Amino acid sequence: MVASGRIPIATGAALEYGDLVAELGRRVGIGLAARGDVRDVTAWARRAEDLGLDSIWVHDSYFERDPITYLSAMAMETRRIGLGAGALNPYTRHPVVVAMTMSALDDLAPRRITLALGSGLPLRLSQMAIPYDDTVARVSESIDQIRRLWSGQPLKLNDKVPPLQPMFQPPHRIPIYIAAYRTPFLDLCGEKADGYLARPAESLPAFQKMHARVLESAATHGRAAGDIDFRGYLLCLFDSSRQEALNRAKREPFVIYMISVLSDISMKRAGFDPALRSQIATAWRAEDYHRAGELIPDELLDAFILCGTVHHVAARANAYHEAGMDVPLLQPILQETAQVEAVLDAAVLYATVRTGVITPTRVAPVPTAPDLALHRGEGRVGAGIARRARGVWEVVRPFSFTASVLPVSVGGAIALSQGRMHWPLFIAALLGALGLHIGTNVINEIYDVRHGIDSITSPRMS
Repeated sequence: MVASGRIPIATGAALEYGDLVAELGRRVGIGLAARGDVRDVTAWARRAEDLGLDSIWVHDSYFERDPITYLSAMAMETRRIGLGAGALNPYTRHPVVVAMTMSALDDLAPRRITLALGSGLPLRLSQMAIPYDDTVARVSESIDQIRRLWSGQPLKLNDKVPPLQPMFQPPHRIPIYIAAYRTPFLDLCGEKADGYLARPAESLPAFQKMHARVLESAATHGRAAGDIDFRGYLLCLFDSSRQEALNRAKREPFVIYMISVLSDISMKRAGFDPALRSQIATAWRAEDYHRAGELIPDELLDAFILCGTVHHVAARANAYHEAGMDVPLLQPILQETAQVEAVLDAAVLYATVRTGVITPTRVAPVPTAPDLALHRGEGRVGAGIARRARGVWEVVRPFSFTASVLPVSVGGAIALSQGRMHWPLFIAALLGALGLHIGTNVINEIYDVRHGIDSITSPRMS
C-alpha cells in the first residue's frame, strides 16, 4: 500500500492487498445508493473488503448522483472486492455508452466488474421525456450489442452510415444480469443472462417464484441451473429490537414510498390485497405520511423489508439464501454510518454463522445455525431507555429554553428590586412559560413529521 493510504489501481499482478482480506464462509455483499459523500462511500467499500465481503453494488438512483462515479472511486481504492453496476437501463444510457463505460471500469478493477440491466421506471423516464417502448426487446437487444462491442466487432445500428467500430480495448469477461421482475424478463434471463438481480423490496414468496421461472427458462434453452447466479437487494433497517425497527420504518418517508409503489403482482405474490397498497398510496400522494404509516401493518413491512437487530437481519438474509439467492446484497434504507456499520455486521454474521470464522465486533458472539431463528423479544432494555432519553432531549430542545426563561427571570429581577417579589407567582409563571415552550416544540415536531417536512432519522423518532 502506498504511503498516502490509497490503494494503487489494480493490475494483473498478485493481489497483495487482497491477501490480507478475511475469507468468509459464504458469499454476501452490500448495496448502496449513489448518494452522500463519495469519500464516505469509498471508505465503506474499503471496510467491506477488509471484512471479506463478495461485492458492493450501486444502483442508478433517479435524480440523485451518478453511480459510475462512485464505482470508479471504489475501484481506485480497493483491490479484491467485486463491484456491481445495477441496475442500469438502455434508455438513459445507450448500449454503446454502457459498453464503453464498463470497459473503463474493468481497466480500473480487472475481473471485478458486473453489469445488471433493467427496463427503467416508466414514470421517471416520462419525467425526462424519454420514449418507453417494448422494454424486453430493448434489453435483449442491448445485451447482444454490448457483448458484440466487448468482443471488438463492429456494430451496425444505422443502414445509412458505416458501422461503428469500438475503439476501446476489449474488457475481461463482464457478467450481465437481468434486473426486472416481469415474467418475460425472467424468461430472457434464463435464455441469455449470466445472472438475475432481484430489486429492492422483493418478498420472499415472489423471489421463490421468480427463481423457479428463471431456472425453467434456462432448462428450456439447454442451460444448466449453475449457469445463472442469483443475487438481490435486501432493504434493511436496524434498531435495538425488531419492534423498534418496525416503528421506525413506518416513520421513514422512503419506506412509505417503496410500499406505495409496489405493484399488484408484488402484493399478491406476498399474500396481500393490493387494495391495502392503494390506501397507503392515497395517503402518501396526499402527503399525509402519518396516516400512511398507520396503514402499514407489521406483516407488510416484514414481507418486503428486513427490520430488526443484526441477528434478525442475518436470519432473514439466510431465508432468502435458502430460497435460492446465491449472494444476498444487504442495503441500508438510511445510508448513514450507524446503519451501514450494522449492515456490515449483519453481512459478516450471515456469512460466518455456519463456520465461526469471524465474530462481528458490535454484536454478540456468533451463534450456531439454529440460533438464527428470530427472537421477537430481542433487544437491550438499557439501549431502549437511552434512545428514548435522547429522543425526548431532541423533541423538547432544552437549548432553546432561554427564550422563555429569560423574560420571566428579568421580570422577577425587577419585582425583586422593587420589593414586590411574590415567589409562588414567580415560580408558577416560570413553569408556565417552560410548559408553553415545551408544548410548542412538541407540536411543531409532530406537524413537521406528519406533513413530511422533516425526514426523521434521529433518536427522537421513537
